Amino acid sequence: MEQIRNPLNCMIAGTIGMLAGCSMLSSLPFGEWPRQDADPLDVREGAGLDAPHPWWESFEDPVLSRVVEVALESNFDLATAVARLEQARARARIATAARLPAIQASLGAVGFDAPTNVGLGAQLEELGLGPDAFAAFGVSLPDRLDQTTYSAGADVAYEVDFWGRNRNAALSAGAQRGASEADYRAIRMGVIAQTVATYLEIVDLRRQRGFAGETVEILGDWASLEKDRYDRGVGDIRDVYALRRSLADAEASLPGLNERLADAEGRLKVLLGGQEHAGLVGSLPNTMPTSTMQPVPTGVPAEALAQRPDVAAARQRLAAARFALGARRAALLPSLSLSGSIALQSPDSADWFDPDQWFRNLSSNLLAPVFQGGRLRGDVALAEAALDEATATYGHAVARATAEVETALVGLGSMRHRVALLATFAEEAHAEATLQEQRYASGVGGYVAFLAASQMNVGAKAARAAAERDLAYARLALHRALGGAWSSQAVGLKSAGYGEVAALPGSAVERVQGE
Repeated sequence: MEQIRNPLNCMIAGTIGMLAGCSMLSSLPFGEWPRQDADPLDVREGAGLDAPHPWWESFEDPVLSRVVEVALESNFDLATAVARLEQARARARIATAARLPAIQASLGAVGFDAPTNVGLGAQLEELGLGPDAFAAFGVSLPDRLDQTTYSAGADVAYEVDFWGRNRNAALSAGAQRGASEADYRAIRMGVIAQTVATYLEIVDLRRQRGFAGETVEILGDWASLEKDRYDRGVGDIRDVYALRRSLADAEASLPGLNERLADAEGRLKVLLGGQEHAGLVGSLPNTMPTSTMQPVPTGVPAEALAQRPDVAAARQRLAAARFALGARRAALLPSLSLSGSIALQSPDSADWFDPDQWFRNLSSNLLAPVFQGGRLRGDVALAEAALDEATATYGHAVARATAEVETALVGLGSMRHRVALLATFAEEAHAEATLQEQRYASGVGGYVAFLAASQMNVGAKAARAAAERDLAYARLALHRALGGAWSSQAVGLKSAGYGEVAALPGSAVERVQGE
């Protein structure tokens, strides 16, 4: 046994030493390789799905915060995204398992039962060594051969990953997992943004419906007054027709507002996961969040763009493509596989635990691709093209993110200026309406002037409300463009109620290029 064991060990050690020596060559066409101490399951934006900063709380609306929490708990799109994320995690675990030895336990029983006059027995009879020959020596052969062999052991298989093929495949799967997590955050961001936007739409429609009701009431009184003036011969029929037309237009706007409100409430119910949250939708307030008037920083740190889910996903897919290219290149080189088994074998199951009944089988194979019709070279070319595509996609994501942030900042500044102008006009209209009411109450002013001032006041309030809605939308667009909140430490917004966003770690690509 030792004579067999020693040559086999020498062969395995010699093969490993030869491949280890080849792995030290610096002329191999690998380019830059990833860090060898990186965990394939951690090649992503951080080592887990940490809860992002609740940026929607910056609107300082507890009802809105509650609505968003319910959406995060019950939304069906998020449930689908979670299932896809679990699939990506499972694929990463499968890819990582290829780097580890495979061990399988075995338990068997082999039975053999055949007559002695067939097979080897028939060949012995042809040589004159049949039962009669054995009988001459006082030995009798049985009519049948019956034997059962029991075995219990373990089989081991392992491929020595000298060139990093399995490791790069695992790193690629880990980066794909990071991209899937970023996709999940993108869907989560989209669900939150849709929920906030729909909430703001419902609040605005309810406010506009209230303003439309006030306008109908004022125009109704005004039209009745003009009709009375016309009946008394002191009014003009054209004024009566004009007021009736304005009244009809105001009344006709109410069904449209109700339809749009019902549609928005239905969409919010879907975002919240169904009709069981209809009570929450019905209890929404009629006041627009006011924190949107808080100042906006003049500049946004570049680190804030890194938290955008689409940028993170593109960067992770770029890393995955790079690792996949490394795996394809490594497939061009020889591979060493080791396999073996160790077990106990006995014709009696009671002897399974007898140390003398053990046996083993060890082997090693060195395989090198010689001719495969260009398939491996084609795989490398395909991986290189995929890396070029991922690089262009990442560049496009960064350019788009930058443009969207700049656009959102300009839009937010414009909306703040518009709200300020309309707020001034609304204050003036309110002051005029108050003055005309006092004049009418004291008998020095007419009722028509009071109604005209009241209508202007309602119109100014409606315009200001619409501008505040657009400002809230602009604020939401900035949050969405940045992928959430921005760093309070960089822009000094801690006092405004915005939490810090920790700087994200370097991407897998940056870590690879830094080696």
